[in-house]
Amino acid sequence: MTLETLLRRVDRLAGGSLRDIRVPRVADPRAALALRWVAWIFVGCLALGVATITIALVLTVEGSAPSLVVWMRCLVLFAITASLFYFLWRAQLGWYWAFRRLQLFTRIFPVVAIVLALIPGLFPVWVIAEQLLFGVLLIAAQVLLVSRPVREAFPKPQPASA
Repeated sequence: MTLETLLRRVDRLAGGSLRDIRVPRVADPRAALALRWVAWIFVGCLALGVATITIALVLTVEGSAPSLVVWMRCLVLFAITASLFYFLWRAQLGWYWAFRRLQLFTRIFPVVAIVLALIPGLFPVWVIAEQLLFGVLLIAAQVLLVSRPVREAFPKPQPASA
């Protein structure tokens, strides 16, 4: 079994009814640049996650361990970022479903992050700041993903004729 065969199995689960729709590789330099910027934004999200875990570890070593909610947030941040990297990679290969997942998740995750940050007493101030920054980064990614060049690189599939 090749790696691509295994990944196509993952794609079947993640892609739903759009899993087999592929567009030509992104040729427009503006769209390719926008996707590279999205990749850098995701690197920023990953760095933010590393910083958050580092702070949590330092606090734990110093004897003031963060709550379970903070540790869960750290794990969720890494899972979200990993999925975003996967979707971006698959979108850059032309998989339409991955592009749509990127658009969806960069709309949903910032809202969730900001709402969680606004719940009084749920997180310490440093995690609230991380949540808000994570939300802002994903909003920036969303702006790029809905730009005209990127949308034109991933045209909406037309329904099959009967």
